[in-house]
Amino acid sequence: MAHRDPSSPTPMPTILRYGIAVLSVAIAIGLGFFLLQYFEAKLTPFLFAVAATVWYAGTGPSVLAIVLSVLSLNYFFLRPSFSFSPISYADLVYLTFCIFCALAVGWVRAVRRRAEQELRQAHEELEAKVVERTANLQRDEAYLAQAQKLTHTGSWAWDPRTEKVLYCSEEMFRIFGLDPRESLPSRDNFRQQIHPEDRDWVKKRFEGSLRERVDTFAEYRALLPDGTVRHISASGHPVLNENGELIEFIGTATDVTERKRAEEALRESEERFRALVQFSFDVYWESDAQHRFIRQEFAEGLADPPAPGSEIGKTRWEVPYAETDAEAWRKHRETLEAHLPFRGFELARPAPDGGKRYVSVSGLPVFDKAGRFIGYRGVSRHITERKRAEETLRHMQMELAHANRVATMSQLSASIAQEVKQPITAAVTYALAARRWLSAEPPNFCEVDTALSLIVKEGNRAGEVVGRIRALIKKLPARKDAVEINDAILEVIALTRTEAANNGVSVRTQLAEGLPRVQGDRVQLQQVLLNLTINAIEAMRDISEEERELHISSRNEPDGVSVEVRDSGPGFAPADLDRVFEAFYTTKPGGLGLGLSICRSIIEAHNGRLWASLNVPRGAIFGFIAPAHPAATS
Repeated sequence: MAHRDPSSPTPMPTILRYGIAVLSVAIAIGLGFFLLQYFEAKLTPFLFAVAATVWYAGTGPSVLAIVLSVLSLNYFFLRPSFSFSPISYADLVYLTFCIFCALAVGWVRAVRRRAEQELRQAHEELEAKVVERTANLQRDEAYLAQAQKLTHTGSWAWDPRTEKVLYCSEEMFRIFGLDPRESLPSRDNFRQQIHPEDRDWVKKRFEGSLRERVDTFAEYRALLPDGTVRHISASGHPVLNENGELIEFIGTATDVTERKRAEEALRESEERFRALVQFSFDVYWESDAQHRFIRQEFAEGLADPPAPGSEIGKTRWEVPYAETDAEAWRKHRETLEAHLPFRGFELARPAPDGGKRYVSVSGLPVFDKAGRFIGYRGVSRHITERKRAEETLRHMQMELAHANRVATMSQLSASIAQEVKQPITAAVTYALAARRWLSAEPPNFCEVDTALSLIVKEGNRAGEVVGRIRALIKKLPARKDAVEINDAILEVIALTRTEAANNGVSVRTQLAEGLPRVQGDRVQLQQVLLNLTINAIEAMRDISEEERELHISSRNEPDGVSVEVRDSGPGFAPADLDRVFEAFYTTKPGGLGLGLSICRSIIEAHNGRLWASLNVPRGAIFGFIAPAHPAATS
């Protein structure tokens, strides 16, 4: 089915078109009879009938009108009237003239209709374009309004000649807290919303821009009717015509309140961070992926800071240090290369006065959004005073430990005297025997030699006892030696053998073979063993002699070598487990409560751990773990 052009008029029904032809000819016949009464114009009505038919009904009906007109003229108006006569030359001329007139009128009609159709089509196309462009303009305006709403930006245009606002977006009203339905878009309305403290200088800047015809930028505050203060970033641009005359001024206003708040929060955060660095840390630093310093900030009042920028671009290990612990630095560099956080790495730096400045460094690795390592951020704290305090405390602990050792040795004086007396008595006995063998006749030199060898053996034995006592009593600085812990245990057992025997205590040992050497000070470790052993012996004085048993054992552990001293005494209440290592806490009637506290300090100084627990079925267990010497672990 063919589709009709919607721009063309509704087509006329065929029967109506041919009816127009018949009706027009009929009217022409009537007019012909009427005109014959006054004029000799019988042809004219039929020409109008043909023309009207062609104009309104088209070509087909016009042919019918021509034929009907010729027949009507022949029948009604040519003599003899009311009869058909043969077609004469005049009829042919009339017929030709009618056809020509019909063609002329048809051509004019066709041209007119085509022109009307083209004009109608052009009008409709123009309307469609207007509708489309109006829709596009409305869509663009909607997009612009949404964009302004998203960016909190309003726009306006002002005519300086009439001082009227030509355009003002809805976002402008919202930013300044005005209602477009109630407030007129005028400069005065918006100027009144500017904060009173900013209003005058904003006006002067705007007038200067108008006078000089240059762009203007300003940031000011707006005070809304509800008391809310907004920060506005405004810009303006003058528009000039070809003659350089100012014809418009357009501008924008952006609500930057959130940005201002963020900037203020950032400033406050930086101030808090700076105060934190000033009062909590001495140095804030940053390094790049190659561990070179890229930023350093030093606290005010820091003693002897390096010259500004003198360490930028250097790695931590390229900065001069007063002490270099190769093992500690190796582990620290492994941590850095693994991009792991570190805390409390201590180092010493030379001071201008020739002394040392101790520093504790901590840092966290920094990664970008893609997960790539980009460096470290961290802080440093000068710990020189703390180091000095620790050194003083360590010296006092050593003094106290020495006093404790002397007191313990004093407590064992009877046992020590017995230990020394035995080899001396034996040596005297062997000497008397040697004299008898020399006085014999003949002298028995073989027996004399044997007696003399035994005298030497007992003398060495007495010397070893005195040597162990001197080592425990002598005041020496702490050492970090590789200690054979089983040998140290056996020496302590030898020192306390008489004390244990006098108290009816049987001593058993279970020492593991092949233990690694531990790192520490032999004398201090023996002091711990001596204290634990004496405490165990004293704890069993109030039970029957058959049940007094002291068990000392050693074994290998993942984090070092452990030693345990078990007794079968009365033990202690579970509530006392957390207090046994407190200073001045004791369960002995005449004790000071310092022994176990000193023992804990010694073991912790060795990076070990000291603990206490209940023994089964009765008694107590005291044990400690000392780390293995690096040479042994390697």
